Amino acid sequence: MTEYYVPTGEGEAELVEKRSRFIGHVWPASSEEEARARIEETKKRHYDARHNCWCYLIQDGPVRYSDDGEPQGTAGQPMLNVFQREGVVNAVCVVTRYFGGILLGAGGLVRAYTQSAKDALDAAGISVVRRWVEILLPCSYAQYERVKLETESFGGVVAEADYGADIALTVLLPEEKAEAYLAHLLDVTAGTVEGMVCGERFQAVPLRPPVSSP
Repeated sequence: MTEYYVPTGEGEAELVEKRSRFIGHVWPASSEEEARARIEETKKRHYDARHNCWCYLIQDGPVRYSDDGEPQGTAGQPMLNVFQREGVVNAVCVVTRYFGGILLGAGGLVRAYTQSAKDALDAAGISVVRRWVEILLPCSYAQYERVKLETESFGGVVAEADYGADIALTVLLPEEKAEAYLAHLLDVTAGTVEGMVCGERFQAVPLRPPVSSP
């Protein structure tokens, strides 16, 4: 079974450390060309910054990073480590630094670039790409919250909801859990909620929603 994680969307976050301003940016990127274009676009936008450090990871493709003039090992690699720890691919990250006049030292730089990349990824959110079983599920308004919680407990998501006299839900479940999920729903709703498998999808579904900036 193929399963991997990607950024849900674009994310940006800002960090100020000893007057240096770090602006982290994350985008989805499905190719090296797309990643490089994002990096060049950011360098042009922040042409007056001291550093535009970057990294990218492409599924079954290249993994690259750059310290862009910072001491070796203090920027690009720590940024890359953030994505590798989360298992996120098809992602490009640029952290722009406007120097504030105070040296941070190697440890300070590693912490600042790591935090900037992490905050930008949190702002982008994380989605899981995999094969899902699509299930049509009618339920009453009174049952909706329970059904939603049970769906999430099986690793699924409510993809669509059509509100009428009752609610017609389209639910996506990991294929290996669909059968157990349907049986469980019948059990906990005393046979009143019965789903029907109507197909499969291979797509990205948000696993961790984007974090809004304060």
